[in-house]
Amino acid sequence: MSEQANIPRLRLRGICKVYSSVVANDGIDLTVMPGEIHAILGENGAGKSTLMKIIYGVTHQTAGDMIWEGRPVRVESPAHARQLGIGMVFQHFSLFDTLSVVENVALSMPGKPDLQYLARRIEKISERYGLVVDPMRQTHGLSVGERQRVEIIRCLLQNPSLLIMDEPTSVLTPQAVQKLFDTLRQLASDGCSILYISHKLDEIQELCHAATVLRAGKVSGTCIPQQETPQSMARLMIGKDLPVCQRSTTNVDGELRLRVEQLSQVSDDPFGVDLKNIQLEVKAGEIVGIAGVSGNGQQELLYALSGEMPLSQAAQIEVCGVAAGRMSPGQRRTLGLCFVPEERLGRGAVPRMSLAQNALLTAYGSSMLRNGLIRFDVVRDFAERCIARFNVKCGGPGAQARSLSGGNLQKFIVGREIMQEPKLLIIAQPTWGVDVGAAAFIRQALLDLRDAGTAVLVISEELSELFEISDRIAVIAGGQLSPAMPSRDTNVEEIGMLMGGRWNSTEAVTPTEQSLNTTEIRYAI
Repeated sequence: MSEQANIPRLRLRGICKVYSSVVANDGIDLTVMPGEIHAILGENGAGKSTLMKIIYGVTHQTAGDMIWEGRPVRVESPAHARQLGIGMVFQHFSLFDTLSVVENVALSMPGKPDLQYLARRIEKISERYGLVVDPMRQTHGLSVGERQRVEIIRCLLQNPSLLIMDEPTSVLTPQAVQKLFDTLRQLASDGCSILYISHKLDEIQELCHAATVLRAGKVSGTCIPQQETPQSMARLMIGKDLPVCQRSTTNVDGELRLRVEQLSQVSDDPFGVDLKNIQLEVKAGEIVGIAGVSGNGQQELLYALSGEMPLSQAAQIEVCGVAAGRMSPGQRRTLGLCFVPEERLGRGAVPRMSLAQNALLTAYGSSMLRNGLIRFDVVRDFAERCIARFNVKCGGPGAQARSLSGGNLQKFIVGREIMQEPKLLIIAQPTWGVDVGAAAFIRQALLDLRDAGTAVLVISEELSELFEISDRIAVIAGGQLSPAMPSRDTNVEEIGMLMGGRWNSTEAVTPTEQSLNTTEIRYAI
């Protein structure tokens, strides 16, 4: 038994992956032992996700060897990987929108599992690990956070020997993160090896036994996270000290750019969340943050604000003084509203289209059209300036959106909207899956936009992020929005309490409260 424990679960030797325009992995060596939680660190585009896809059989190495439990192996496909005992939770979800949760999970199971039995297993494991999800719900109606839970549950059901987790906590609430960590520690103590990718360095320090750092596709160093600080690990990743956001103090007396007045809306999705009497104001020169556990009405609110879900009453939403509740997204953009959705691929960008073409989709008002014809030179110039200004690592404006790492695509999408000089910017999950350096860059860009007089509304599950950039913070729970309060007058603990819907004791207990314990929220945060 001890001899078996000394055999590495996984060993990579000289792994290389070369695409037509880039070397994604360049001679990578990696060893993971049974029961080890091993972090993979690196900036966006450093080659982390490519390496994980090689291990999981999504793509194949150009050169190098993979040794699985002492035997050379070439993983031909994800199905082959699962047969070996390798499971993976992807950063970009691999779920079919037209199927239910249980049907999506069944696709990764061998044979033809009984869906009713599988649904009970999903309910049991979701309850055990605090990953609340309804197995019968249609996937297209799930928020990003709820989709993340489905991916994690699907992997845990396979009882893997090696579990690969790519940004698994990016949209989980703090107490759910702690429950997940407890789960991962238990899996590790039972002998399961875990490869863990995260840009949250405090999580790496708390959870992982060892870390390998990638930079520009190569191994640039290794460390023991518990012997490091987040700052020292950041220096290993980016080669310099972590940038600190510069925030100016302003007295907000600008004009009202967004008013939401008594917004109540029944969700079209039977499993969705109804909005109940939402009241909100955002003025020029301020950032208002909205916190909340995923699946509490954020998606429905974003649909209403962006125009994707037109309202019955125009006056329920005002954009720059104009009643816009019944306007389309394009009409709202003409008023000065720009929008960054939480889902990058599919809503923020079309995967198979180039960056230049994706720029045209929302920035067409920036002199890109003349007499109804597209000025392709202007489109390309806009994309090139966005790539340069926001330090997007890619193959140029002709690169397909799907070819970029998650963080680089996010920088492009955020940059595309900021460069349109909006009067009002609504942005969801601005730094989801983005490395520490790029996250600081995006947050600073939002602060600069606010200082230039733009009204900014940020919906995020990163409480530290909201406190870093927001002038006022509100909380959404069960489709209700708490009053926004100055961030300097509250703290993380109080916001955590509000995430349970506690600001209005006369209301019935929300679905969130049924699954979350307020004491756990205070402790976990």
